[in-house]
Amino acid sequence: MQQYLELVDSALSGGTYKPNRTGVDTISSFSEHYEVDLAEGYPLLTTKKMDGYRWNSMIHEVCWYLSGEEHVRNLQEETKIWDAWADDEGRLDTAYGRFWRRYPIPQGDSQLEGESWPDESGRWVTEEADGRRTFDQLQYVIDTLSDSPTSRRLVVNAWHPANAAVSTLPPCHYSFVFNVQGDRLNCHLTQRSGDIALGIPFNIAAYALLTKVVAQQTDLVPGTFAHTVVDAHVYCGRGDRGEWYADNLESLQSRLAAVDDPSEYLDVREWLEAEAPAEADGDERLDHVPGLLEQLSRDPLERPTLEVADVSIDELTANDVRLREYQSHEGISFSVAE
Repeated sequence: MQQYLELVDSALSGGTYKPNRTGVDTISSFSEHYEVDLAEGYPLLTTKKMDGYRWNSMIHEVCWYLSGEEHVRNLQEETKIWDAWADDEGRLDTAYGRFWRRYPIPQGDSQLEGESWPDESGRWVTEEADGRRTFDQLQYVIDTLSDSPTSRRLVVNAWHPANAAVSTLPPCHYSFVFNVQGDRLNCHLTQRSGDIALGIPFNIAAYALLTKVVAQQTDLVPGTFAHTVVDAHVYCGRGDRGEWYADNLESLQSRLAAVDDPSEYLDVREWLEAEAPAEADGDERLDHVPGLLEQLSRDPLERPTLEVADVSIDELTANDVRLREYQSHEGISFSVAE
């Protein structure tokens, strides 16, 4: 997908050196935005291998979001993607799907004077086992799309400021909005922080899938997926390897500016590997720049197609989703900065 390659080049070419909470340094770019027409095919990256266990992991993660669960016990059977942030019982102190499907409603004295909240009989309100009430944001959006597709209030929010202040990992892709133009269902995702090498490819695939699922539920067709990433970053290593970029980012960016043909990104990678200190033992592939330069040298292949059973969001399983006609370049390994 060419839009992804343009995002990679933009962040590397215009970003700044920025240490962060993980201890693995980054090249960070502010407010990157791109749009993908879903009518042109399913936007699963082809410049690296994304099928197999990667695909399986993404599909089960989306189904987990839709379940509204706050723990990863069932998800762990298919992928370990959230294990690093879960407690010993598999619970997360924040979870995307829990707020999508079970956003907490203030109770009693917790409601401030003048606020309006649905009562117990509300259409999208559920009473939890402990008596608390929650609101199903995603079902509200689907029902509103069916009743009033021109609505401009089709927002799903995974961010709770008080929770985010103390959470181990607050939501990165924290808010999305659906918007209908004609018969096309468009989705705009806002992301506070995006790992370009590892996270963003999953985000693209997941929200393109979600858009298709919701479109089928509302007799619409998938339209445009738009994505704004506030802090779009490339991890560039730890210790001496990461700090090398602080002094040499300008040289890297001057070489990127001189690239005229995709194959020349490999020359930039060769220069980088010759000049930068080696990654320490145990830190291999925490520097994502070489792998992304490899991707930039590759031509995107034809987009695959996606088939999804016409079932409700409560019934969707991984078996209901089929990827067709997917071809890609070989895989590239990146390590996760936790």
